[in-house]
Amino acid sequence: MALIGKIRERSGLLVIIIGLALIAFILPEFAKSSGDPVGLGTVGGEKVDPAKYDNTVNAVVQQDQMQANQSQREYTAQDQKNSVDKGWSMLVENMVLSAEYEKLGIDVSDRELDAYLYGTDGFTVMPDLAQSFADSTGRFNPRLLEQRIQQMEDSKDPNEVANWENNKISLRENRKSEKYFQLLSQGVYVTKLEAAEEYTAQKEVKSISFVAKNYRDIPDEQIKVTDADVKSYYDEHKKEKKWEATAGRDVKYFDVTVKPSQRDSSDFNNTIENLKNQFGKAKNDSLFVLANSDVKFFASTHVATFRPEGDPKARQGLTYPMYMDTVFKTAVKGQIVGPYSDQGRTRIAKVLDFNTNVLKVRHILLSAPKGDDAKIAAAQRKADSLMKTLTKDNFAEYVTLYSEDPGSKQTGGVYEDFMDYEMVPEFSGFAINKPVGTIGSVKTDFGIHIIEVMDKKTVKFPVLAFIEKTLVPSAETESTASDEAYNVLYKFDSKISAQKTIKAKLDMFDTLARKSDYFVRQPIQILDESPRVSGFATPFAEDKIIKLAYDKNTEVGTLCSAPIKDQGRYIIAIVSSIREKGVPNYEDVEARMRLEVIKEKKAKRFINQMLNEKSLEALAKKVNSTVMSGEVIFANPQLQGGGYEPSVVGSLFAGLKDGQVTVPLKGEQGVYVIRLNKTIKATATGNYEAEKQQLTAAAKTSLQNGVKQALLKKADVKDNRKFNSLGIVRD
Repeated sequence: MALIGKIRERSGLLVIIIGLALIAFILPEFAKSSGDPVGLGTVGGEKVDPAKYDNTVNAVVQQDQMQANQSQREYTAQDQKNSVDKGWSMLVENMVLSAEYEKLGIDVSDRELDAYLYGTDGFTVMPDLAQSFADSTGRFNPRLLEQRIQQMEDSKDPNEVANWENNKISLRENRKSEKYFQLLSQGVYVTKLEAAEEYTAQKEVKSISFVAKNYRDIPDEQIKVTDADVKSYYDEHKKEKKWEATAGRDVKYFDVTVKPSQRDSSDFNNTIENLKNQFGKAKNDSLFVLANSDVKFFASTHVATFRPEGDPKARQGLTYPMYMDTVFKTAVKGQIVGPYSDQGRTRIAKVLDFNTNVLKVRHILLSAPKGDDAKIAAAQRKADSLMKTLTKDNFAEYVTLYSEDPGSKQTGGVYEDFMDYEMVPEFSGFAINKPVGTIGSVKTDFGIHIIEVMDKKTVKFPVLAFIEKTLVPSAETESTASDEAYNVLYKFDSKISAQKTIKAKLDMFDTLARKSDYFVRQPIQILDESPRVSGFATPFAEDKIIKLAYDKNTEVGTLCSAPIKDQGRYIIAIVSSIREKGVPNYEDVEARMRLEVIKEKKAKRFINQMLNEKSLEALAKKVNSTVMSGEVIFANPQLQGGGYEPSVVGSLFAGLKDGQVTVPLKGEQGVYVIRLNKTIKATATGNYEAEKQQLTAAAKTSLQNGVKQALLKKADVKDNRKFNSLGIVRD
């Protein structure tokens, strides 16, 4: 779509602006309910309604797809998954907030909805509506909005009528949300005592000197830690909030990669060489490209202009590597360039033409719909009239007064550094063919443009037809890799099943993988409340991992029954943890707790070394460190050269007097001995209004997100969509 295509028609804007239009859209199976008793999920114990879920998801997918199209961006399968998840989140949030609205009696009447739309009774018109339904003076015209709404309500298209009805629902929900959070914000209050404490925390300064020993000064391997040490630490700390487990399952894995063989590479190179020879002789470039390229793209016009990677105007797929820039700039029409490597793909290009102009213009758009001869004629008469008094000096002023192109009005009507393919043909043709300084008018599908040609730069970007091929493993190579993966799994299964304990099974998995030169990845953590995995190229592999984790016969140490095929690899996976909410399993936290034990042992060693020294200078010499200086405040517990140490800094504000030296203090990053040189008290004041306003503003800013998170936590949301689609029945 040309840049000028960003000038959107009023009739399409309302649906985009004022909420989610529930338009029919066929989603893939993962967005549908399979009828399993567990349902899609629960919110506050209430089952999610499948029909509401489908409607919400349909609307989000449709809107995101439209936005992608308007941005000239591909709407991918991953984008669709993200849209589906966004729809789920919106529905869940709506269910949680609707319960709050009902308790508080929050509703929106028809009269309030009208005021909200039209900006009456104290409301301000929504910015997009104000812009989209403006008259020739640039001011919001409620009559235009009213006409559009009446058009939708009277439409013979049931989809358009349904769109508007559902948009009204969305508007009401938006307004309810505003009222709810406005009500809550009235309860935000900061006391004078809180403001005074904040003032002191910000203004009182402690000037200090200190000696630090960082934990990283001793390699972990030098600290002896026994299994009994870790078990003792576990027994003492397992009930602390820090170690609380979330219900879920972990799966760790390694992959057997499928790489092209030498024979595959040789065959591929021969194919590329043959294609290059044939491409040079081809009589019909379009048919040859479509028949032979993995990417089916061909255009003989300047739409196929290529730019080097990194160029700010480069378009996805229409680039060449920077190292090929000189080759293409010195090529001639008809020349075959390549083969060359481009992001793992191999390309052969034929130079069809060169695009040689980068343009800069400014314009005034007088809108007139295509096919409306009367409005087009009126716009042309207005353009002719304006050009009688229009000059280079007053052009920007005329843009502000008359232009109806929102995409360039704020920049004085200027479009710069564009090429012909970025604009509609008539617009580009004027910019290319007229001398710099020319002011004239031209008609396009958007209306009449008054254009001034401001600048032209000579460049040389190739217009290309290309063949793209990717070296992939042959069927024979795939079969060999598959056999290898099955053999590995058989070997692992026989060895692991012979182990008696969970720890022994998991250790054997790691040992066998290491001996076979496979890399075991960090465990995938899957949460019961929202089961999902990432890091895989295909939904098939993701689903297989979840089914392995939640099969009714699964236990810790269960191996996948067959290698899991993902793009370019086979995965060998094992269930490494099954967690219940609350106190963690020892096996799940052993590695992390071992690090804590190591840190504690290092701290004890440093503390023993740093005791009984009154002089910081003598202490620094003793422990091979230096005396550092700095200033700290309570509000920002950061030690210069030491790191973020809230407990250590807090001790300085707990009664320590000037001139005193602390005992060795254990912190997050190391152990510190600190001398308080001087306390610079905050200037006495009775006015804490600035702090009060600051704290109040911060509280109100975080209010909405904080309340939503608290309500969602209270609602104990269960997302069973993945279980539902995979037919996994949970108790």
